[in-house]
Order: sequence, then structure tokens, then C-alpha cells
Amino acid sequence: MKKKIFTIPNLLSLFRLLLIPLIVWLFSVKENTLLAIAVILLSGLTDIVDGYVARHFNMVSDIGKILDPIADKLTQAAVLICIALRFIPVRFLFALMAVKEILMGVFGLIVIRRTSIVSGAHWHGKFCTVTLYCVILVHMFFFSSLPQTVSAVLCAVCALVMLASLLLYLREDLHLLQQNFDESSKA
Repeated sequence: MKKKIFTIPNLLSLFRLLLIPLIVWLFSVKENTLLAIAVILLSGLTDIVDGYVARHFNMVSDIGKILDPIADKLTQAAVLICIALRFIPVRFLFALMAVKEILMGVFGLIVIRRTSIVSGAHWHGKFCTVTLYCVILVHMFFFSSLPQTVSAVLCAVCALVMLASLLLYLREDLHLLQQNFDESSKA
């Protein structure tokens, strides 16, 4: 099942990717915040369902381990860009998220190349995602009335969670690379 592409979880991830333009259009063009939030919640629900189906029905695939976080991060990035137009602290959060994902992507590719291991999400990554979505939803719900100082505090808390998650992922990647190096030096 690891090599399968057309699985229910992967199709749900593709569906989430297709929801991104709709979210941006609803929020930025139609200025229908509640409907945009509803679509984000639908996207989140499909994310939960795809993870559940993948694990409980043995449909975990290597492509899914890559596609699922890409759908998550692109959704998050698109919404952050939309709300960053009004909230300056969100711009910093977006930049931090971009750096985090680039670093994780580079290290992840190195690990895959050297060890053939495709790591999945961990609790701290899921906690980071939940924290980020909470910050996003607060900004969206109170788009016209949220003070910049409250935005800054929310973004700072989320940034700390992001940094902690990044450090934990990098530690794991370095551990996997060290194990691989130790095994290859013994051979």
C-alpha cells in the first residue's frame, strides 16, 4: 500500500488542494468570512478523515505522507496571506512558516535520500497545526475588530509553538541521519 497513489486519503488531500482557491475567493473577493471559515473547517474535517482512513484501513502511502502536509501548508499559507494584508504580525508568522517548511522539506529530502525513510507527522506537528488554525480563525472571525496588539500576541505564541516543532523535527531527522551513518560505517 505504501506505493499506491489513488487511495481515499490521497484523493481527500487533492480535494483539500482544490478548496484553496475557493477559500481565497470567498474571503478576499466575496468578503464572505463565514463561508470561507466554513470551507476551512470542511478542509480540516477532510484532513482528519483522511488521516483516520489512512491509519485504520491501512491506506498509508509514501505519496500521502508528502501530499497531506503539502495540502495543509498550502491552505495555511493561502489563508495567512489573505489575513496578512490587514495584520502586520501575521506577515512575520507567514515568513516563519515558510522558513520552517523549507528547512523541514530540505532535511526531509536528505533523510529520504539517505535512509529511504519517509517520516510522518508527530504530535508536536499536529499541535502546531491546531495552534496555527486557531490563530487563523481568530483573525478571520474578528477581521475588522481585532487589535494589532492581540494579533501580535497570538502570532508570538504560535511562532514559539512553530519553532519548538521545527526543532523537534530537525532533531529527529538528524537522529535518523546519524543512525544511517553509524550503520553504513559498520558495514
